[in-house]
Amino acid sequence: LFSNSAYLYKKRRTYYTYNNGSGFEILNEIHIRLKIYKEEGFNYATFKLPYFSPESGKSEKISSIKAYTYNLDDKGKIKEDKASKKDIFDETVSESRSIKSITMPNLKRGSVVEVKYTMSSPYTDYIDDLQFQYDIPVKKLLIDIETPEWLVFAKKNKGFYLIQPAESKYNSSIVFRNKVRTTTKYSRGATPGGGGSTTSTSYENNKQELTVNKSTYEAENIPSLKDNEPFVFNSYVYRGGVKYELVGTKYPNSQPKSFSKNWDNVTKQIYKSGSFGKELAKLKYFKKNVDVLMENNSTEIDKLEAIFQYVKTNVKWNGYKNKYTYEGVKKAYESKTGNSAEINLMLTAMLRYAGLNANPVLVSSKGNGIPLFPTIKGFDYVISSVKLKDNSSFLLDATEPFSMPNMLPARSLNWKGRLITETGESSWVTLSSSKHSSEENVALVKISEDLDVSGFVRTKLDNLFALNFRKNKNHIKVEQLIEKYEENSNLEVEDFKIQNQKNLSKPILRNVKFIGEDLVESIGDKLYIEPVLFLTKFKNPFKLDEGKYPVDFTTAWEEINKVTIQIPKGYAVEFIPESMAIALPDNLGIFKYQVIKGVNKIKTISILQFNSPMIAPKYYPYLKDFYNKLVEKETEKIVLTKI
Repeated sequence: LFSNSAYLYKKRRTYYTYNNGSGFEILNEIHIRLKIYKEEGFNYATFKLPYFSPESGKSEKISSIKAYTYNLDDKGKIKEDKASKKDIFDETVSESRSIKSITMPNLKRGSVVEVKYTMSSPYTDYIDDLQFQYDIPVKKLLIDIETPEWLVFAKKNKGFYLIQPAESKYNSSIVFRNKVRTTTKYSRGATPGGGGSTTSTSYENNKQELTVNKSTYEAENIPSLKDNEPFVFNSYVYRGGVKYELVGTKYPNSQPKSFSKNWDNVTKQIYKSGSFGKELAKLKYFKKNVDVLMENNSTEIDKLEAIFQYVKTNVKWNGYKNKYTYEGVKKAYESKTGNSAEINLMLTAMLRYAGLNANPVLVSSKGNGIPLFPTIKGFDYVISSVKLKDNSSFLLDATEPFSMPNMLPARSLNWKGRLITETGESSWVTLSSSKHSSEENVALVKISEDLDVSGFVRTKLDNLFALNFRKNKNHIKVEQLIEKYEENSNLEVEDFKIQNQKNLSKPILRNVKFIGEDLVESIGDKLYIEPVLFLTKFKNPFKLDEGKYPVDFTTAWEEINKVTIQIPKGYAVEFIPESMAIALPDNLGIFKYQVIKGVNKIKTISILQFNSPMIAPKYYPYLKDFYNKLVEKETEKIVLTKI
């Protein structure tokens, strides 16, 4: 078997109920049967069930949990182990989200795991996305979605595996129980002291007939879509499924309502939310501090940079992505921590207060997919945009302390965002930078008589590459950075210095003095050397026969390597690789490579450049061939002969 585990059966039934005490609810009944073939599949037997659980307001609930592990004993009989209370627990993962974890007992190779549970939700306008495909295969899938005729949903396919649903209808009814108060008046003389009244309470049942629309999705032997291809941020968005979006209502005795028809309707609906537009209008909590900032900053760009730095420094991101505030901008300002909406809506409000043309930009963060059709659910993040009087524009994300104007963190760089003005108008803006992120390595080396290579390499990282370096490595001690560098490069570091770690306006500079023992191969009287030494690309990361989903580099980027090798005494150049220049279709990328023989030196220049942050699946064969040629060329060796 190619998979370490498989879903034997996945069943889901989603339907609506009405309770006279709590109102409408949506229920999801889940039944999973999983087969484990190898120990590597044990992790699939830990079930993580997310649910909405705010500190105040209505919560979702997970109940009726039944979980069993089945194994065969020595006599071939089925042994059953039930998950106990200690195997089922809750953990908080965000300001409004929790996870119910179920850890299955007595797991072995060959175990079959079965889990059943029900999730109830008071949020009846939201149907969880349907998921057909996983990173392990599914033998049988059955999903029933049953919605009352009063709610109108649009269904949008996602990913590359589609199931055509069987549509049907059935009749149902709901009994509404109403409280009726009856007051009875008494005439004079009926009671001591004269006339009066009494009030009694009774209940009246009203039955409402309705039609239920049922969509049944059924399939067998669904292939897996694994998450192991490079430059794929989250393969979930490419796996087959369906997204449900409420687009209208048709309640009895009421006018039909329609919404989310187009992007303007979607953005206006979000902007009108008390957790979005109203938060932008709050100013009192920051006025005094921003007034002080503005005393020494009069130009537009100075105001922008001062306020941006102020928010980044004084309000830390709590790690939670949202387009809506949770506790509000004022509370986030006072507590010095908040989610993405609280921080960036606060930033936008401050910029507006300072007289700048600032607006929020709705974003679908990396891993949330690309909102290709009008949908509120398509956005889960917000950043800020500023347009100056000279028509220059800047995108800002104050959740990332190492970001700069027009240098967003990777989580924000997902195709396009939707900018919303104060008047409710909206438009698309490109999130990716017009500048390439870059890495440039300049190495000067010499080869000793015992074939050790010593030298110096200077690395410059710019734009997103610099941001990522600061984010991932600024907190790491130099000793650990050296250890990691030696491990990755197979070098021994003699000196190691990094510049501009805190100066965000400048690129990262890393200077390394090194010795390498295995960079030269000696056979007979000849030496064989890769022209770019430890910077050589030995493997093609793209190995599939065909591209199943886009290759996502996050940003346009380039890598430039310049290596100068001093020819050791007593040796002459016998062979150097020929120059190469190749390109991908539609100006997506180029590779240029040149080895030049000079006086006692060999200089190599290698340039790899991609001009788009994302490469569509149709270009995958070209990209694979492009990298094959690149690897073949870079691994072609210089030959030196002893004289």
